Amino acid sequence: MSMKTTLIGAAALSILALAGCRSTKEVLAIGEAAEANPGPCPRAFALYDASRLVEIRGDGTEKFSNVGFTGEIESVRSLCRYYADRPITADLTIDFSLGRGPAASGETVTYNYFVAATRKNVDVLEKAVFPLTVTFPAGQDRVSVRETVDEIIFPRANDTTSGENFEIVVGFVVTPEQRAFNADGKRFRVSAGKR
Repeated sequence: MSMKTTLIGAAALSILALAGCRSTKEVLAIGEAAEANPGPCPRAFALYDASRLVEIRGDGTEKFSNVGFTGEIESVRSLCRYYADRPITADLTIDFSLGRGPAASGETVTYNYFVAATRKNVDVLEKAVFPLTVTFPAGQDRVSVRETVDEIIFPRANDTTSGENFEIVVGFVVTPEQRAFNADGKRFRVSAGKR
């Protein structure tokens, strides 16, 4: 599954079409865009309190038989480009591990996750929420999904502004109860108690 979007009021950037029999080395040496970033890319990570989602159904007791749909952000990766005084343009890849517990109803569920572009330790520049609809195949209670978000754009004050001044934060949209469950470090282990 792939999702293309633009954050931070982005102007479309042209994509270099790679053609013919040129080597990667030759292609990368074309134009000023081939120059190395003047600094690191913005750090990309999952917010701890929102990196997992556990739906508790039934009477609300935290026991395995009441677990509905679950999700976990397995990894977050980002690549970026910037040079001269141009904005930072980052692409993001998120790997999800999703589950269907004994109390889940149906085979299809829509998870919601957010991507926030932030000024490091200062404020949120832009935040967007994306739906992730998954249908669990018959007989399966776990699936893995990879999502991409393209062209997250960070404006730069000048050509010395480094990507280390910014962050990309992702997470599930969770309820206050789900956030507290995560903050307490609680987990359900299906294999617990089995020999």
